[in-house]
Amino acid sequence: MDITEKINLVTRDPTEEVVTQEELVNLFNTNSHPKHYIGLEISGFLHLGSLVLTGFKINDFIKAGVKCTVFLADWHTYINNKLGGDWDRIRMVSRYYADAFKLFCPGVEIIEGSDLYESRKEYWMDLVKFSKNMSLERTMRSLTIMGRSADKDKIELGQLFYPPMQAVDIHSMDLDIVHAGMDQRKIHMLVREIFPKMKWKVPIAVHHHILAGLSEPEVSSDSDSQIISSKMSKSKSSSGIFIHDTDDEIGSKFKKAWCPEGIVEKNPVLEIFRYVVFHQFNEIVVERPEKFGGNVAYTGYQQLEKDFVEKKLHPSDLKTAAGKYVSDIIRPIREKIVLPQELSESIKATT
Repeated sequence: MDITEKINLVTRDPTEEVVTQEELVNLFNTNSHPKHYIGLEISGFLHLGSLVLTGFKINDFIKAGVKCTVFLADWHTYINNKLGGDWDRIRMVSRYYADAFKLFCPGVEIIEGSDLYESRKEYWMDLVKFSKNMSLERTMRSLTIMGRSADKDKIELGQLFYPPMQAVDIHSMDLDIVHAGMDQRKIHMLVREIFPKMKWKVPIAVHHHILAGLSEPEVSSDSDSQIISSKMSKSKSSSGIFIHDTDDEIGSKFKKAWCPEGIVEKNPVLEIFRYVVFHQFNEIVVERPEKFGGNVAYTGYQQLEKDFVEKKLHPSDLKTAAGKYVSDIIRPIREKIVLPQELSESIKATT
């Protein structure tokens, strides 16, 4: 595979940003198999955003010859009080995440935070050294990567370790490419600012689109708050498409989805077509009765969006088609990933 093909794979949807593309080209010119990672908190049932969209992007990297790692951030999960801050529950759910990503992204390596820290005696020294380059104010501003505001009265002291730990994770794994959703951009920019001062390898940052939930988006003047409040969430079961949902549940959720006629901005159904459905299918068919124009086929997202804006495609038809194609994507995952009753009840108890 030539460099152009590799770049196209890495930069195609759902990628929104590469910092920088010039560095990415240089990397592929000098390294056929660079090292990548994406770090994930372990916080509930996997869904269309956390496994499928993320997994699609990981698979793009793998196709481009990149050595990919999913970092299961168990300590970060504990610090952020996810899964009730119960370490045994975190470890159990971590195994579920590992199995799911191994299935969906063949060839990916799984590393758990606790294993990384036990294997690297110098980790904690590096953490202290890195932290000396961060002001308290900058640390507080970075806390949005946890899905939290910078309200100091609501922050535990332990949570201040979260941003520098995430940065030192990157150094400890000797990474060439760091990958995450746009909500993690702040920490990657911090890494790219501080690592040169410490003479540490500076990774390229690749950020993918954050998939929105199906409910009407919340309005916020702050971009970070907008992403956090609107993204598909494990704690908002009615607006999220989970990998264990049945076809009927998926169809029902799409029927109730926010999808105003002719409106593209922040439309979650259109987002799912762009970033998920058209990533998997070269052509889709929206089925309609003959009296409403009959079936219509699309070989790309742009024409589908154009017809929707021009009101040639009704929201109800779009939502029905979304339910069908998303079910086709979810069904084989649901059938292969076993969800034991004990695990299911344990996750439900914390959401």
